[in-house]
Amino acid sequence: MLAEIISIGDELTSGQRLDTNCQWLSERLGELGIRTLFHTTVGDDLAANVAVFRAAIDRADVVVATGGLGPTADDLTREALAAAAGLDLVEDAAALDHIQRLFARRKRPMPERNRLQALFPRGSYMVPNPEGTAPGIDLAVPRAGRLPCRVFALPGVPAEMFSMWHATVAPALAAAMPSPRVIRHRRIKCFGVGESDLEAMLPDMIRRQREPLVGITVHGATITLRITASGANEQACFAAMEPTIAEIRSLLGVLVFGEEDDELEHAVARLLVERGESLAIAEWATEGLANHWLAEASANSVQHYLGGVVLHDPATACKLLEIDLSPALAASKETAKAFARAIRRKTGATFGLGIAAFPTAQTDAVPTAAACSSLNTSGSLHVALASGDNEAAVRAKSFPIASHPAITKTRSAKQALNMLRLAMLNNT
Repeated sequence: MLAEIISIGDELTSGQRLDTNCQWLSERLGELGIRTLFHTTVGDDLAANVAVFRAAIDRADVVVATGGLGPTADDLTREALAAAAGLDLVEDAAALDHIQRLFARRKRPMPERNRLQALFPRGSYMVPNPEGTAPGIDLAVPRAGRLPCRVFALPGVPAEMFSMWHATVAPALAAAMPSPRVIRHRRIKCFGVGESDLEAMLPDMIRRQREPLVGITVHGATITLRITASGANEQACFAAMEPTIAEIRSLLGVLVFGEEDDELEHAVARLLVERGESLAIAEWATEGLANHWLAEASANSVQHYLGGVVLHDPATACKLLEIDLSPALAASKETAKAFARAIRRKTGATFGLGIAAFPTAQTDAVPTAAACSSLNTSGSLHVALASGDNEAAVRAKSFPIASHPAITKTRSAKQALNMLRLAMLNNT
């Protein structure tokens, strides 16, 4: 079974409001074993709405629309759905009674305009809306040589739509399924190589029509592998995924740092707890981002993240960390190593992580990653990790600034945390 979700309203197409209903409905449909193949957003235009409904009815087995069921002139869903299905609108007595009783309960007279909300395409059924004046519509539209398309039109108000889905729509769709079926997903998080490089490490795995299906996305330099399986129940889905997940982990090794909502800071925090070790961070280029992430990830294990400092200029760095720092060398491995040693010494942490400033084409300025326009993308990010006082206990690495300026700071903070993660995994 394939589904299409239609979101209706000028407030959506104009960008004034974010469509969260679509995401929520896609997840709920997947739980029923129905794959959503199309998301369509359309403004308050009758001809456009009719065309959208006709296209959806032709290409999807289930259509769920939200919005456009109010009583005002720009609420066109019932009219558009009737026109797309070739039906006239008729007044539903039960729907009208519900609307009238709702206004009576609120001790308000019902405006005549609200009577429009009791109009339904002939042959459709009402989806009760206990919380609002807009009943939903349940309509089966015949299709030549195929099973009918089941169309549900629901209000755009999330609280009302949620309630109607759980009480009426989900049970109706579950009952219409020829056999119990669900779709489940798992997410594997990776960091350390580019998207195309990682795909090349997974031969024939990112292939359409594969079961389980493996998809790949990148956000903020983190690569997510989405594994999707369908089955009779949740247990069957997750069991079907296990061989694929095991193969991914085997092929990618330490590039995999977690699953689901994990980020690199969670992986680092877990390792610190497991090893009984602690961390402090001195950062310039990343403007406190690494400290912020670790503080959130270590909220329940404060003895493992000891805090840190955020630096913006050489004079302040010298004063806070009690080091000598030449402005000309602010963007260097030597500075990163000085940061790492100093923050470790001052906090008593097992590890000190130092993140040095970025270089620029200007000799008189050392900006942070936020100053994207002045970044010299031929330069490098310098990170150092100190686990002791002697030179051998301090390692430093330079990473080329190769990402889009919009994610340079995020990627840089992740590179620093990943360097620590790999050091702990190698037990060095």
